[in-house]
Amino acid sequence: MAGVYTALVTPFNADESVAWGEYEALLALQLEAGVDGVVICGTTAESPTLTSDEKKELISRAIKLCAGKCQVIAGTGSNNTAATVEFTRWAKGAGADACLVVNPYYNKPQQAGLVRHVKAVAAVGLPIMLYNIPGRSACLMETPTVLELAKLPEVVAIKDATGGLDIASAVASVGALPVLSGDDPLTLPMMAVGGAGVVSVASNIVPKRVVAMVRAAQAGDFAAARAEHFALLPLLKGLFAETNPVPAKYALQRMGLISSACVRAPLAELGEASKPVVEAACTAVGLF
Repeated sequence: MAGVYTALVTPFNADESVAWGEYEALLALQLEAGVDGVVICGTTAESPTLTSDEKKELISRAIKLCAGKCQVIAGTGSNNTAATVEFTRWAKGAGADACLVVNPYYNKPQQAGLVRHVKAVAAVGLPIMLYNIPGRSACLMETPTVLELAKLPEVVAIKDATGGLDIASAVASVGALPVLSGDDPLTLPMMAVGGAGVVSVASNIVPKRVVAMVRAAQAGDFAAARAEHFALLPLLKGLFAETNPVPAKYALQRMGLISSACVRAPLAELGEASKPVVEAACTAVGLF
């Protein structure tokens, strides 16, 4: 796996129901931009507050719309191994290209527990993108564990949202596994040490520009990639003015791409103090 994978938002109507028409329009924008894949039902999609039926419908629609055009990565991970296995089995049958398996949150498994969890999911036979995000899971998959799991044929990539380059550098240096940045501001630095691309929030907003930056880096044109990185940096930072995906949804609404910036509780819509921050970030990159 390599390139740009958009962690797609789930647009809601004002009554918090899924805005299906807007969802399909967002997918169409991603395809037009030439992304390599979309991640459905991940963190940015507000997966913890989606029902099982909603998740399956979101994934199914993406598979149908993206067939032959880009990969669909289904967010099947949870802190319940049996449930993750069951959902992954469903995703495989539905035609997903791979699954995103987050470190189990709240239970705080040991490294041996992480290995046990991933091996159970791997037995389903669907390619796995590991998702190392200690800030949300209170659980860090350490480098030796990543290297051990990389030996499984089903483990095909890792999304690194650790906030640093240590694990990415160690994994990339031995060519163990494609490493995709899980933090937009770190995409270019991570690619500079051998990373393969990004699972991006920013590409919800500026997909063509994120693709351009990553393509330049893939081609070894780091001068061009660096110029785009610096140009996008205000937005990359502004999209994390509050908890993701709250700022992203606000920006999408301001751009007219979704009708409501609604997020489901326990999240709340963007606070008044943060709106000027996101507005300034979007203005800095020429969005409005």
